[in-house]
Amino acid sequence: MLASVAVSGCSQQEAGPGMGGREVEVGVIEAKPSTVPMPVSLNARTVAYETSEVRPQVTGVIKKIYFTQGSTVRAGQPLYQIDPSLYRAAVHEAEANLASAKATAESAKARAARLKPLAEMEAVARQDYTDAKADAGVAQAAIAQASAALETARVNLRFSTVPAPISGTIGRNLVTVGALVSDSQADPMAVIQRTDPMYVDMQQSASELIALRRQLSQGGAEPGSTEVRLQLDDGTDYGLPGRVQFSEVTVNQDTGTVTLRAQFPNPEGLLLPGMFATAIFDQARNPGAFLVPQGAVQRDFDGTGYVMLAGPDGKAVRRNLDAGRTYKEFFVVTKGLKKGDRIIVQGLNGLRQGMPVKAVAASQPQPVERPKPAGQGR
Repeated sequence: MLASVAVSGCSQQEAGPGMGGREVEVGVIEAKPSTVPMPVSLNARTVAYETSEVRPQVTGVIKKIYFTQGSTVRAGQPLYQIDPSLYRAAVHEAEANLASAKATAESAKARAARLKPLAEMEAVARQDYTDAKADAGVAQAAIAQASAALETARVNLRFSTVPAPISGTIGRNLVTVGALVSDSQADPMAVIQRTDPMYVDMQQSASELIALRRQLSQGGAEPGSTEVRLQLDDGTDYGLPGRVQFSEVTVNQDTGTVTLRAQFPNPEGLLLPGMFATAIFDQARNPGAFLVPQGAVQRDFDGTGYVMLAGPDGKAVRRNLDAGRTYKEFFVVTKGLKKGDRIIVQGLNGLRQGMPVKAVAASQPQPVERPKPAGQGR
């Protein structure tokens, strides 16, 4: 009898909470579906909103430079003066040719007018009148040709002053006074960039984009927001949000990525062309997903995620689920839960399938039992 009593006492001490039928008090939260953003972080690089290379449209020697390097210029503002002597002379020549053509036309027109009544009276051959009329037409055409030549000469003279094509910040001066420039040269004279607003080009892998589009088409996701946040290369956040403008329809063969372009305001000029950054935005949203605290999701040896639920019969229930990504301090669960499930988030240590549990709201403090001295019975 004494041996039996001793064995019985040992078995009672070894049985932990819940193993001998006693309920384990656990903290639970109720599963509620919600629409969860699907944020993505993409490598990005800033690009000037507008870029223009200043090039000469006529050939000549630089006489004057009107701008300061690194300053802000306005569209149409003169930047360079090319020697206009030859082009001014060409204008004068074209003006003289036009005057000559007009005089010739006037003479031909008068001769045709004189021959017309004579030809009608057959006082002169009708062919003479026809020739005079044709000469008047040719002279009139010569006026049009001379006018076009004069307009071309004036345009070339105007091109001898090189203006700013766009408004923006002009960079280094790549030519000097006395340099010979040509309308066919490959190198620009200067480069102007407009940096407010600023473009940000983001690179996303084609496989990710295809998977997202498949989710959108099958109803597994909804279109997200076009608002973009920018994290600079030093880890700081750029304070102003941007907007996604478009996505390219071709894949870069070298990198396997697709370029998305966003536009950001840049009133203080903090963003400079060519800067590296990280773009973060909610590209899509998961409708009907569940947010589960990360501490409540456990993993098997094969990586399968699961949670413990407080079942309707007062026992712990294991439920496998699909929790492939995180959002803030939560796992995003898209499969395995349904509305109203009571997820155990407190009291998970040693909890097993089928243990009797007493579910309380997780926000309530959990009672902590004082450990009993060794050898003391219940």
